[in-house]
Amino acid sequence: MINLRTKGTPHNISEQIVAKVISENDISRRICLSGETDENLILSSQDIQVFTSSELLNNKIVFNIPSLSDLASADILLISPDGSVNTLFRQKSTHNSLFITDRCNSNCLMCSQPPKNRDDLDFFFGINTRLITMIPSTTKELGITGGEPTLLGDRLITLLEMITDNLPNTEIHVLTNGRAFAWQNIPESLKKINYNKIVFGIPLYSDFYKDHDYIVQARQAFNQTVLGFHNMARYGFRLELRVVLHELTYRRLPSLARYIFKNLPFIEHIAFMGLEYTGYTPHNSNRLWIDPSNYGNQLEEAVLYLDQMGMNVSIYNLQHCLLKPSLWKYARNSISDWKKEYLEECNKCKQLKDCGGVFATSKKHSNEIKAIL
Repeated sequence: MINLRTKGTPHNISEQIVAKVISENDISRRICLSGETDENLILSSQDIQVFTSSELLNNKIVFNIPSLSDLASADILLISPDGSVNTLFRQKSTHNSLFITDRCNSNCLMCSQPPKNRDDLDFFFGINTRLITMIPSTTKELGITGGEPTLLGDRLITLLEMITDNLPNTEIHVLTNGRAFAWQNIPESLKKINYNKIVFGIPLYSDFYKDHDYIVQARQAFNQTVLGFHNMARYGFRLELRVVLHELTYRRLPSLARYIFKNLPFIEHIAFMGLEYTGYTPHNSNRLWIDPSNYGNQLEEAVLYLDQMGMNVSIYNLQHCLLKPSLWKYARNSISDWKKEYLEECNKCKQLKDCGGVFATSKKHSNEIKAIL
């Protein structure tokens, strides 16, 4: 697991700085950065005594950082006046995202990052507008996530337009609950971006409205989501449908698959996703937890049906040993690299190179994870 946050002692830092790593010589000791201005920035794992009086006078420094080993050349960082160092973009990763807000208009029972009721839209918007201009134009993929990105309003369009200008060849994946798209003016306003590399990933947890509304803890969420799908499709947007697998969803997976094919045939991709046991999930474990090995029949029926109907379907976050062999070809290496690990049992598995591992962030894993020999 890669550490995206660290902290040291600040020197000469009075405001937040977005900066790029330009030198990683002797990375265990010191890293030099290039910020948005010509100011000199240094991160160091050593104490302040190692710096000369000239360096202390002319540089902004964060010292006594426990470790710099997870930082590399061309990474982009946010440095705060309290000495916090957050990695915003990793050059060598394919799992980079713009974080929009901690706020959300849903409150899903299994949310891996529970929403916070705080006014942070301006804060993250300011960071992201600076970050976009520093991301390499060769970046293949970039996510947009939260919280709920549509809470940003018209400024979400501003960010997407900045991306199209600065990153014209980058695939963009927007994770949203899609409820805002039920109001047709929002898809209509998004259409002016005219960018065919954006995919909107939207969850639908059941074909029965009461189940979906209960899971997301919001009345009318099912109706808003389904109407949002149709409104977005009307304007030609690319759409992905996501289903998180747990005790409350697995029984209706086959009927949900049929519902998707009959009512949402324009969906570009359907992803069935294993549960990340963190955030709200441990608090709702008695309602949510089921060992993935116990819903294999329902998952197989749903996946094979959608595939037979010509729809593009994948399985995320589940290990090969928990899936029927008929489903292995649908399993994707989907867990973000910074929070992925393999258990000791996995090291002797012949499917290791094709398996996506487990969530390092999960506090619980299936007891049925066994090496395939």
